[in-house]
Amino acid sequence: MSTPAVSTPILGPAVSVVTGANSGIGRATAIHLAAQGHTVFGTVRSRSKAGKLEAMAADAGVNVQLVELDIADDDSVRAGFAEILGATDGVVDVLVNNAGVGGNAVAEECPTSTYLEVMNVNLCGGVRCLQQVLPGMRARRRGAIVNITSVTGRLAALAQTSYVASKWAFEGLSEGLAQEVAPFGVRVAIVEPGVTKSAIFAKNIDAPNQTGAYDAAYRRMFQFYAAGIAGATDPFEVAAVIHHAITTDEPKLRYAISWGADQIIAGRAAMSDEDWVALGAIEDDDDYYEAFRRGFGVDLRT
Repeated sequence: MSTPAVSTPILGPAVSVVTGANSGIGRATAIHLAAQGHTVFGTVRSRSKAGKLEAMAADAGVNVQLVELDIADDDSVRAGFAEILGATDGVVDVLVNNAGVGGNAVAEECPTSTYLEVMNVNLCGGVRCLQQVLPGMRARRRGAIVNITSVTGRLAALAQTSYVASKWAFEGLSEGLAQEVAPFGVRVAIVEPGVTKSAIFAKNIDAPNQTGAYDAAYRRMFQFYAAGIAGATDPFEVAAVIHHAITTDEPKLRYAISWGADQIIAGRAAMSDEDWVALGAIEDDDDYYEAFRRGFGVDLRT
């Protein structure tokens, strides 16, 4: 039984806000939406570090209006969105919650402070922003919120417990949000990237391994990203999916995109919990990588 669409596609001129617009998926999305005729506000923590975004926008012949905003801070978000809403007569049609941070550590070695810091950005940051735009969207019965989670929001990637926890939480929030705002004609889309070309991977190199007991977990985590980076997807492909998600007449809740996403999400759904746990118990790396390939269709030895 098919369910009729409950939201209006965002077509024609629109006002869009993209958080974390300074790099990767955020930068590509801001430029891509501007190229589609949107008035785009890209949030950055520092205008002085947005030179590449400005240069790429100029090369594309578009304008992305920069707004300094730190999604980890209540006052900063309120001030940034006050600036945006003041410039648009209170209208924001699209919010792309993209800004986020990584976090490496196995559960035993990850301080609770790290969980709180990562959750504050990856979950609470998105909540802060959507709370600024939803009143207007509800009143106009028009709007779209796109939450960028991760393939790790569907699979518990090794040695990244704080990151995984934050993305699973953002998935759950988004799923509930979609029902909450459906009566008001507001669309929610969850975009789940696999490995996409982004500066975040160059920064995400921590391997605490304080006990020395988790060599295999850290090693396999880094091998996953090494394989992914070799085949990483251009972020503009993700931007195109985001544009499709807000404009299609047949919206979906979830969109998997980028290296490994479809295979990994489907593989985990088809795998029993018992087989998932058994995968972690494999001692030899080559045996682990072969089992991963069989289960997920992704060869980490590449």
